[in-house]
Amino acid sequence: MIPLLLAAAAPVAILSPDHSMAISVAPDGKSYSVTRKGEMIVKDAPLGLDIANEPDIGPLTLVDVAKQRVDRTIPLVATKASKARDHYNGAVIRFRERAAGGRTLSIEARAYNEGVAFRYVLPGGKPVEIAGEETGFRLVGDPQCEVSELTGSHERPWQLKSVSALDRSKLYDLPMLCASASGKTHFALTQAGIDGYAGFALKPVAGGLDVRLFPRKGRPYVAVQSPDGLHSAWRVIMAGDRAGDLIASPIVGNLSQQASGDFSWVKPGKAAWDWWSGPMETPPPTMDRYRHFIDFAAQSGFPYFLIDAGWAYKTGQCCDLWPHPENDITRAEAGIDIPALVQYARGKGVDLLLWVHWLPLDARLDEALDLYQRWGIKGIKVDFMDRDDQEMVDFYVRVAQATVKRHMLLDMHGAFPPSGLQRTYPNYITQEGVMGAEHDKFAWGRVNPAHNVRLAYTRMLLGPMDYTPGGFRNGATAPGPRDGSMPTSQHSRGQALAMYVVYDSPLQMVSDAPEAYVNASGFDFIKQVPTAWDETRFIEGTPESHIVLARRKGRDWYIGAMTNGTARRVDIPLSLLGSGRFEATVWQDGASPNMVDRTTRQVTSGDTLSVQMSAGGGAAIHIRPVS
Repeated sequence: MIPLLLAAAAPVAILSPDHSMAISVAPDGKSYSVTRKGEMIVKDAPLGLDIANEPDIGPLTLVDVAKQRVDRTIPLVATKASKARDHYNGAVIRFRERAAGGRTLSIEARAYNEGVAFRYVLPGGKPVEIAGEETGFRLVGDPQCEVSELTGSHERPWQLKSVSALDRSKLYDLPMLCASASGKTHFALTQAGIDGYAGFALKPVAGGLDVRLFPRKGRPYVAVQSPDGLHSAWRVIMAGDRAGDLIASPIVGNLSQQASGDFSWVKPGKAAWDWWSGPMETPPPTMDRYRHFIDFAAQSGFPYFLIDAGWAYKTGQCCDLWPHPENDITRAEAGIDIPALVQYARGKGVDLLLWVHWLPLDARLDEALDLYQRWGIKGIKVDFMDRDDQEMVDFYVRVAQATVKRHMLLDMHGAFPPSGLQRTYPNYITQEGVMGAEHDKFAWGRVNPAHNVRLAYTRMLLGPMDYTPGGFRNGATAPGPRDGSMPTSQHSRGQALAMYVVYDSPLQMVSDAPEAYVNASGFDFIKQVPTAWDETRFIEGTPESHIVLARRKGRDWYIGAMTNGTARRVDIPLSLLGSGRFEATVWQDGASPNMVDRTTRQVTSGDTLSVQMSAGGGAAIHIRPVS
C-alpha cells in the first residue's frame, strides 16, 4: 500500500513493463490520462459511476493504492495463438467520499506494453444498481478513426472520419480504431470482461467520446444490477506502432476470466453450410439436400456440417416471424430425421451443428440442449439476439455454460462484438457481429474488397469473426439471382482464399454450394488451411489499403494478403521462418477473377516472396519445412 499523504499530492501513475505506456488517475478520482512513448493520447478524460436511486458520488479523497505486478503465460485453446503472455503493472486505487460516512469507490488500472485498461469496483455487502457511467475518452488532437455506426446486429460498414466530424446524434460501435496526432501510435477503444455487466457504445461529445451503457429492457434508467457490490467491465485502449500490430494483441482475452477445466474436446475446423447458397425463401428441407452437404464435407475433409434455419418445426423465414406460436425447436420438420442424419454423418467422419433462434432456446435451454446431446449434435448456432444489455450478456453466459456442460460448440450470430468470453469458455468458438458475406445475398455491394480489408483492422481485433467466407462465384459485376440463391461476390478468388488466413474464426464456414467447388481453382488451399493457430504476426498494410498477415501452425506458416479496389504488388520478407529450407506454395490472382495461379518454389528465411494482387484481389501462401 502507498500511504495517503504520499499519494494524494499527484496523480497515481502506472507504467507498463517496458515503460512505453502509462495511465495516470487524478488524485480526486475524477479523470485519467494516457500516454504512449511520451505522446499524450488521452488527456483529462472523465471517470465515474452514476449509481441509481442514490445521490451522486461527491468529492473523493484518495485512501490508498495497492500496486500489482503480473507476468504469466496463459495456455490457449483453439484461437489465434497457442499461448498468451499476460504481462502488466497495475494498481487498485481506493477512494472515499469526503462527507462523513462516505461511500468507497475503487479504480483498478493496468498498463500493458500493448495498451491500458481500467474498471470500477464497489465493495460488497449490499446490492448495487448502476444507471450509467461518467467514463469518457478525451482524445488529443482530433484524430482520424475507423468508425462504424451502431446497430443492434453490429453489421455496418467502417469509414475513416475525424472525431469532430462524427454525428453527435448517433452512437458508434466497438472498436473505434484511431491514429494519434503524430501518427506514431494507433489505438483502439473497446471493452473486456463484460460478464455480469452491460455492453456500451461510444457517444461523440466535444473533445472526444463518452461511454453509453445499454439499459436493461423494461428499466430504461438502470443499466446494471448486481446483488452484492460491483466489478464493472474493463474500459480498454489497445495500442501499437501500426494499426495491424493490434491484431495479435491478447489484451482483451487477458482482461477476462480465464478458462478452468479440460477443454481438449474443443475441436476447431471448417464446416459446410447450407444457407448461403440457397434461396432466401427457403424451400422445405429434405434429407437428400442435407446428405448432399454431409457428403461434400466428408469428401473435403471438413469435420462439420452446419444445418441452418428451416430444420425445426415451424421455423419460418428469419426473424420477423419469431416467436412463431407453433415453433418447436425440439421437433424437426416433417420428413427430417436429425438422429438419422447424425448417424449418416458420423459414418463419414462428419459431425453436425444446428441453428436455433435465441428466444425459444432461452425458454427451453436445458430441455433443448439435453435433446440435442442425445441426438449427437456437436454444437449450436444461436441467432438474432441483437442486443447488448445486461440481461442479454447474462444469456450469452448461460448458453456458454450450458454448452460447456454438454461438450458442445457455440457460435453466436446477431451478436455483439467479442469482449473476452471466448477466453472464459473456449467452446464459444466464434461469433458474428460483423457485416459479412451473408449481405451478398440481400444487399450486394456492401461487402466490397475495401470493407473486407478494414475488417481485419477493426472488428477482428476483438476476437473470432464469423464472416462466413468461401464464395467462389467471385469478381462478378452484378448480384446473383434475385431470390438470393447462388450469390456472387466482388472480391477475386485470391482474396477468397486469403480470408481463410486473415480472418480469425476457429470454426470457419465454407459457404458456397458444393457444386461451386468441383474442380475449382484454389479449393485445394481451403481443404488444407487450418482454422486455429500457434502464432499470429502482422507483416504490413493499412486499413485503407491492404493487409498481409502470417499465421503459424506447428512449423508451417500460412500468409494471407488482401487488397482493396486497387491492384498492388507486395514483397513479403520471410525472416519469420527461422533456419532451414522450406517449400512455399503460392496461390495468387490469375487471368480472371475466378482463377488463381498456383506456383511452388524453395525458400529460406533470407528470401522475399513477391505477389501481385488484382483490384479487389489477394493471395494465399503455405510454407512448410523441407526435410
